[in-house]
Amino acid sequence: MGSLGRCLARSLPRGQPGLSPPGPRCYGSAPAALQEKTLVVAKPDAVQRRLLGDIIQRFERRGFKLVAMKLLQVDRRLVDQHYEQLRLEPFYPALVTYMTSGPVVAMVRGRFGGLGGRGGAGDSAVPVPQVWEGYNVVRCTRAMVGDSSAVGTIRGDLSVHITRNVVHASDSVETAQREIGFWFQRDELVAWDSRDRDNIYGL
Repeated sequence: MGSLGRCLARSLPRGQPGLSPPGPRCYGSAPAALQEKTLVVAKPDAVQRRLLGDIIQRFERRGFKLVAMKLLQVDRRLVDQHYEQLRLEPFYPALVTYMTSGPVVAMVRGRFGGLGGRGGAGDSAVPVPQVWEGYNVVRCTRAMVGDSSAVGTIRGDLSVHITRNVVHASDSVETAQREIGFWFQRDELVAWDSRDRDNIYGL
């Protein structure tokens, strides 16, 4: 089982057959103010290749909460802010050209709720929890995104080259907080509660 499978398996309730032993859990209860959020950016190649629906669907199936989303053309200033730690690298000019070559879709993803994820294309081998609540959103998002060589992850399934890796995801809670501030205003983040059960069983 890969990192994504371990991450998701730990979110399942204890005491059921075949689940991981006690240890750090991917999700748990936390006050709303402390629940993690993370930045996900579908890069220009994802938009141009019409992969956005596939990317969003993977997060929807896993029960990730959509907090904000927008389509935008990135300028040099935003690229410099976002990739500040890479500005002295020799590949940085090519990275700027790539990130400004077309529109991107930026998303903020948050805590889980409702009935949990459903299996589907690209994640059929990964165990799916029934109810997802809590935090560690950043770690689980990074596991889903993966890298270009990891089959079953977004990059592994969809990217065609390491320099065209389809999606960005924040690599730590602190980085996520900073990056979200670059891409979104506070009033663009929408707080809402899942009503999955009401919509399905309350008819």
